[in-house]
Amino acid sequence: MADPSAGHTWAFFRAGDFEQVALTSGADLLALDQLDQKLWAALACPVHGLHFDQRTLELIDSDGDGRIRAMELIGAIKWAGAHLKNPDDLVNPPEALPLAAIDDSTPEGVQMREAARHVLELLGRPGAESLSVAETTEARERFAQMPFNGDGIVTHDAADGNEAVQALIDDVIACLGADLDLSGKPGVSAEKLDRFLAEAAALAERLATAEADPAVRVLGERTADAAAALAAVRTKITDYFTRCRLAEFDRRAAATVNGTEEKFTAFASAELDPSAAEIAALPLARVEPDRPLPLTSGINPAWEERIETFRATVVVPLLGERSELTREDWRALEAKLAPFAAWSEAVAASPLAQLAPERVREIPVSDAVGALRALIDRDLAESGTAEAIDGVDRLVRYCRYLKLLCENFVNFRHFYSGESRAIFQAGTLYIDQRSCDLTLLVDDAAKSAPMVAMAGTYLLYCDCVRRATGESRQIVAAVTNGDSDNLMVGRNGIFYDRDGRDWDATITKIVDNPISLRQAFWAPYKKLVRFIEEQVAKRAAAADAATSQKLESTAAAVANVDQATAEPKRIDVGTVAALGVAFGALATATAAIAGYGSGLMRLPFWQLCIALAALVLIVSGPSVLIAWLKLRKRNLGPILDANGWAVNARARLNVPFGESLTRVAKLPRGAKIALGDRFGQRPAAWPKLVATVVVIGFVYSLLNDFGVIRWLTNGAFGDPAGSRPGFEVLISPSEETEAPPAQ
Repeated sequence: MADPSAGHTWAFFRAGDFEQVALTSGADLLALDQLDQKLWAALACPVHGLHFDQRTLELIDSDGDGRIRAMELIGAIKWAGAHLKNPDDLVNPPEALPLAAIDDSTPEGVQMREAARHVLELLGRPGAESLSVAETTEARERFAQMPFNGDGIVTHDAADGNEAVQALIDDVIACLGADLDLSGKPGVSAEKLDRFLAEAAALAERLATAEADPAVRVLGERTADAAAALAAVRTKITDYFTRCRLAEFDRRAAATVNGTEEKFTAFASAELDPSAAEIAALPLARVEPDRPLPLTSGINPAWEERIETFRATVVVPLLGERSELTREDWRALEAKLAPFAAWSEAVAASPLAQLAPERVREIPVSDAVGALRALIDRDLAESGTAEAIDGVDRLVRYCRYLKLLCENFVNFRHFYSGESRAIFQAGTLYIDQRSCDLTLLVDDAAKSAPMVAMAGTYLLYCDCVRRATGESRQIVAAVTNGDSDNLMVGRNGIFYDRDGRDWDATITKIVDNPISLRQAFWAPYKKLVRFIEEQVAKRAAAADAATSQKLESTAAAVANVDQATAEPKRIDVGTVAALGVAFGALATATAAIAGYGSGLMRLPFWQLCIALAALVLIVSGPSVLIAWLKLRKRNLGPILDANGWAVNARARLNVPFGESLTRVAKLPRGAKIALGDRFGQRPAAWPKLVATVVVIGFVYSLLNDFGVIRWLTNGAFGDPAGSRPGFEVLISPSEETEAPPAQ
């Protein structure tokens, strides 16, 4: 087959404010290794957390590191193209791959077609001529459930009634753990069996050494009991002799190391139990300098039984009948039983320590070992069949899904086309009368925080829970339309994943950024209204507190009216003066803005419009400008990068595209609305009054600009000059020179 990448001509389309390569033919896909990777939309993506066939992603991830990179995607395309007669089958994927589409001009192709035939036979469809993803998945599952499925692991069921082999499998699993078969059942591999046999041989050698060495089994069969009795009192006897040496070192320590008088005083008033922890914590016997340990009398009641066992099983057999034990005797006993203790520790450290010694000795020479190896070899003989089925499954999946992955990796056509969702979109979040389609699964919100801050997008982090199943996940949703007035931490919504399942969603974190220019325009006025509301609420709260205090004072005065005569309350002159100054300032400001003589109402209509527009620009302009600058930088890349992608392009989210990602509530076309509302809020009169005053002011200013007002007020209905609105006569010539009349 000729190399389709030689001299390949590329086509591009523009979306998201950057050029993206068009993938319209199989030749385009096969030539991707020749396309400069600087022109790819992404260079890596995670294997998990995408709405995509998981098995296909795992097959493409050749190194198994949980990420798919550009070269791995190129390798998958090359492999699929080499097994197809027509590479265009990769860009026009059929639901089921025809067997005739497999290129059988090479030995590998012939094997692939034969493997496809074998898969159809396994499914009970030997005469079929096509294979779908669902069918290859079923074939893999059926083959995995077979006793011999090519993975080299033999399960308990594969022994087929051979009890000796089954017992060996059970012992291996109990001692070394299980290998999981393709069916999911526990089993044993050749490596695990070899390790088990090596451990069994080593343990059998240790057991034989103990039997042959009299220094280890110093008391024969009773050595183990003696070692256990010594271990039970080792710490306490060592403690006793240490205390005696301390008393020998300094006679003043004798009284203290025997226990304080306060401890024994506390025992005097209590009912004592010999096994009580308080008694067991006391010395083993009365401590004196260089005193032997008594074995028959004067022993701490909590330790009498264990000391007697120690004397009978250790002291008497090794030292003879004794009523006390010196420090040298104690060291001699430890030395005689030390080899057995070391041997016991070595045996206990073996993974096969739980098996009986007889079982350990018989395993290496058992016929079950050879039978189990034969079963493992039989299973491995089917590895070729397993590889063939996996190869067919790989080819069918690549033909079905490679183009879809490329259109979410090499370019972002699915995301920007609006025809379908991108594979990284997790679902839709419904909250605050809007739906957010740009949602992604989040693994670690804290780790991704520095990156998403660069996205310039208003983001909602939500914890999602399905209470029926106990499932939970975290998502991040981009809000690109509407406003943020009612979005706050703790707000609840509903999240629908790509499979249509609903989740309870709760906002846990908000990354605040501008949503739209409309929101930025009204933001200063909303802040002003909120500030006024907060101030009014504070003043109302303060007034309520003052009123409550006055009521309490009045009640106290009434209660004590017979003791004092209240003076009549006088009006505070300072308060009256302050109110007068405030009202005067307010009136002056109002007159300065809208006064007839020098205010806005004096301006011509067109100048008044310009003045009002300038006022609006001063208030809203900075907010709109900042929002515009941030909206220009709004970028999908940091959001995806924070979730494991390596985005290679500046995938912008401009305003028109953002409006398509977040849709606000709208009534359906042709919907009928009943206007009657029994409990509707009655509109206040003052907005209408203010609107009326504003309209009258504009009309008045307009008429004044054209001289209509002066023409009417001067009575110029018969005056030719006055009959022409637009000409304004302030002072006539005769009035200018005529002297004022005498008083």
